[in-house]
Amino acid sequence: MDFQLSDDQRALRAGVRELLAGRFGRDRMRAALDDGTGVDRALWRELGEAGFFALRLPEAEGGVGLGLPEAVLLFEEVGRSLLPGPLIATHLAAGPVKGAAQGGTVVAVLDPGQPVAHLGEADALLVLGPGDGQRASAASVDVTRVRDDATPVRSIDPFTPLWRAGDPEETGERLPGGGRLRDEGALLAAAEQLGSAARTTEMAVQHAGEREQFGSPIGSFQAVKHLCAGMLVRAELARCAVYAAAVMADPVEIAGAKLLADDAAVRNARDCLQVHGGMGFTWEADVHLHLKRAWLRSGQWLTAAAAEEVLAGDLC
Repeated sequence: MDFQLSDDQRALRAGVRELLAGRFGRDRMRAALDDGTGVDRALWRELGEAGFFALRLPEAEGGVGLGLPEAVLLFEEVGRSLLPGPLIATHLAAGPVKGAAQGGTVVAVLDPGQPVAHLGEADALLVLGPGDGQRASAASVDVTRVRDDATPVRSIDPFTPLWRAGDPEETGERLPGGGRLRDEGALLAAAEQLGSAARTTEMAVQHAGEREQFGSPIGSFQAVKHLCAGMLVRAELARCAVYAAAVMADPVEIAGAKLLADDAAVRNARDCLQVHGGMGFTWEADVHLHLKRAWLRSGQWLTAAAAEEVLAGDLC
């Protein structure tokens, strides 16, 4: 079997990277951070026009007609760019929720017991309910009612506002294929973590080649080499697991991929900070943004404890 990316997949990934670099490059990312900007509606609609949210919808329904492997490539690029917003929920709701596929409707997700991200900017809400083991059913609900009863809570990620909400009644229409939504959401979150892990590896290597101490680049020092090598290994292991899970679409494979991707994103960001030294602790450096997003994302869709339960159950 050939597990290399096809030419079309490479072109898709390159196109998304180019789009995000042009519309949410570092300067615009830092400006959004300083301004406290959350979801950029214009960019959201542009992503919709590019087929980001409708990627897996059939062509007969106005979609692109691709699958999970291609979606993983897109969300890997999102993780690299630190683009904020409930992109995964909106992608999963494309089709059943009116306007989501076109980027005109922002869909947030409510996972009982977890804070709701971007509730204040959402037009619709996807509620995950307990189902068969770690699977979930899903329904859309009245977001205004939930927002009125919710309380803002402090978020570790400055790009991701959080709200504490109760468990609403499922007043909306039950969405088709609800049992797959948590698994697919976890896989796409793992893809974002993978993108972040790869990006912090690049940041560390670049800094190690540019920063000099005692007349030599710090990348020539064995301790720094070991840190960068460990980052690369973690990122590539996570890549293999995420790509394989995208092909298999198996809940056990997805649980393993989420565990590895969470670990790679968090530990790589921490090691990247270590390579940057004192500079890495400053607000001006981007390292802390990747670390904070990785911490937050590791508790979304599928936590480490829940993923370990899935893997342990498969051994029984």
